[in-house]
Amino acid sequence: MTESKPETPLLTPSSRMLPDFKKSVKLKYVKLGYHYLITHGMYLFLSPLVVLIAAQLSTFSLKDIYDIWENLQYNLVSVIICSTLLVFLSTLYFMTRPRPVYLVNFSCYKPEESRKCTKKMFMDHSRASGFFTEENLDFQRKILERSGLGENTYFPEAVLSLPPNPSMKEARKEAEMVMFGAIDELFSKTSIKPKDIGILIVNCSLFCPTPSLSAMIINHYKLRGNIRSYNLGGMGCSAGIISIDLAKELLQV
Repeated sequence: MTESKPETPLLTPSSRMLPDFKKSVKLKYVKLGYHYLITHGMYLFLSPLVVLIAAQLSTFSLKDIYDIWENLQYNLVSVIICSTLLVFLSTLYFMTRPRPVYLVNFSCYKPEESRKCTKKMFMDHSRASGFFTEENLDFQRKILERSGLGENTYFPEAVLSLPPNPSMKEARKEAEMVMFGAIDELFSKTSIKPKDIGILIVNCSLFCPTPSLSAMIINHYKLRGNIRSYNLGGMGCSAGIISIDLAKELLQV
């Protein structure tokens, strides 16, 4: 008799460690469905009720409606119940519906003319720095052509100086120049006082210092102590949309 060899598993140990993508996709749709149900729960609840009431009313004649009105005139309890139900549903609707959020004003920082740099000037600075090979310079040239940067692009002082001076000090200087410049212009447009600000959201794709950028703004403008501040960083360019959505959600509360 020959010994029976144990059957080899179809899945290797490494493949067993992989996540079950089918379950993750299903969980994603469950979350989306739950969010939709919570957001539009009242509409989903009232829609069948409205359809049933409309279908029932369509079978009534003018005489039936007149008889109902006559009965309600002499039935105070029914009138009170119907009025209370109507007020309750109206209040519930106005309290749960999402309120619109509007952008009242905005400001964009525009640097000094001395910070303006053309593509040729940037390539000349890169070549004069002596840090890059011809292959690196060709790659930079391709990036400039495909990135959408025009001839009136502004660069920070750390990039335009020879040799370039990329340091934490210069990065903080650039961040303060951009943030404080835009905020000062916004204050002058709207006449809003710093103490009136209740929510502060700051987003930067790459630069994430400590103390944070939001802390720099709070300390510079002496914002109030109970301000709700959020500092988003290291999340790429998509965090700009995330920060706008976060501001919208916070203003709904």
